Amino acid sequence: MIDEEQIKELYIRYWQYMIDKDADGLNSLQTDDYYLMHMTGVKQSREVFIKGLLDGTFNYYSAEHDSIDVNITGDTAVMVGKSRVVAAVYGGGKGSWRLQGDFTLRKENGAWKLTSSRASTY
Repeated sequence: MIDEEQIKELYIRYWQYMIDKDADGLNSLQTDDYYLMHMTGVKQSREVFIKGLLDGTFNYYSAEHDSIDVNITGDTAVMVGKSRVVAAVYGGGKGSWRLQGDFTLRKENGAWKLTSSRASTY
């Protein structure tokens, strides 16, 4: 599988792991220094984000992917994924959002890993 295909598959697994609340799966996709920037501007380490996923602060029910664009430069890459997501976060009701994730990645020991993501809407 070529690098671009591996990165696109990583994005799909990322969402499935969030829906499944699979902490081990998410950790396997992320570097130790991974962080998430929420659309509210809150920056969270992977540990804090995964804790929120497991304790019900973040609940994801489905994700349908509209596009996944990848740009690779050596052992780093940027990816923009656009997905229609059903979620309930921060105690709010279940709703549908068009979420865009702007990700950075790096290749470690032959495997692509997420280093950061920034959430917004599209």
